[in-house]
Amino acid sequence: MKTNVKKEEKLLNVGILGCGIINQAAHLIGSTKARNIHLHAICDASEELRHKMAAIYDPEAVYKDYGAMLADPKVDAIIIGVGDQFHMPCAKQAILAGKHVFVEKPMGVSIEECQEVKKLAEEKGVFLQVGHMKRYDEGLQYAKKFKEEKMGEITTYKGWYCDSVGRYTLTDNVMPVLYSSDQARKPAGNPKAILDHYYLLGHGSHLFDTAFYFMGDIESVSARYVNREKLHSWLIDVNFENGAIGTLDLSIAIAQKWHEGCEIYGTGGTVFAKTYNPWEFRSSEVECYDRATDMITMPAAYDGQFYRRELEGFADTILKDMSCTGATADDGIKVMKALIATYQSVHSGGAWVKIADVKGEL
Repeated sequence: MKTNVKKEEKLLNVGILGCGIINQAAHLIGSTKARNIHLHAICDASEELRHKMAAIYDPEAVYKDYGAMLADPKVDAIIIGVGDQFHMPCAKQAILAGKHVFVEKPMGVSIEECQEVKKLAEEKGVFLQVGHMKRYDEGLQYAKKFKEEKMGEITTYKGWYCDSVGRYTLTDNVMPVLYSSDQARKPAGNPKAILDHYYLLGHGSHLFDTAFYFMGDIESVSARYVNREKLHSWLIDVNFENGAIGTLDLSIAIAQKWHEGCEIYGTGGTVFAKTYNPWEFRSSEVECYDRATDMITMPAAYDGQFYRRELEGFADTILKDMSCTGATADDGIKVMKALIATYQSVHSGGAWVKIADVKGEL
């Protein structure tokens, strides 16, 4: 018997594509807990994964064929949590079927495919959101509001995302049992074959989107990269279009606890944010220093279920015609361009690369 009875007058009926790791860990449970979402259907090529997830979450419909789920008239929106190379092709199919789309980050693997799907969503009148869940971190949301209201002219942004050598020991303890299957559909080749490419796409997405969230558009980047044994590290200099400067540190994996956060300097104050491994479901601890009052404020920020919160925001945008509080298609494309610019800069000896000039794929 289901115990999470929802009292919203209207719920968004979703179909989830993929019963693999990210949907097991984030979006199946997130959609089940969300106040304004009903998990109507799931779909996966693997019979084993379909049956296991159906037994746990009890959707009304279970599909092997993606086209059949898209043809289900009860499905209002699709949540896509499959391999990166499938993001935009699957989103395109859903949009052509008239469904709203939530797609996991990164938005895709090339600028052109992302732009094509964005345009298609606009033409079809459906909503497309990208799963950059750190925008739903209560601590970071508080810090952003403080920055916009109290900090005056912003001069400097420092951001860091440093995965830890102990990451999997931690996640094995706190995450649910995750299932895999040989029947699961996999992209061509091995996405992990070139690790500097794989880590930049997967982890760099978070680092850049947080910078965009706080600071707005990036004008150009200059990046350096070093790899020794199993440690990969990027240092990225950033010029923001608002005139501020910044540095970004992406390191995989450091001999330390998970180390992530940002620091922002302005003429009216300073923000410092410490962000935890997302699977701890802890909001960032932030200190907001107000120069005018000489006081530091720190929000309690109890709700660290970012994945549920971002799906609720997705549903609110559709059901209540609210402004999107998450990452739009434009935001997803900006992150893709920044990642590609970083890769190009590294491979051109650290040259400055303008984001506006970036094309192609990572």
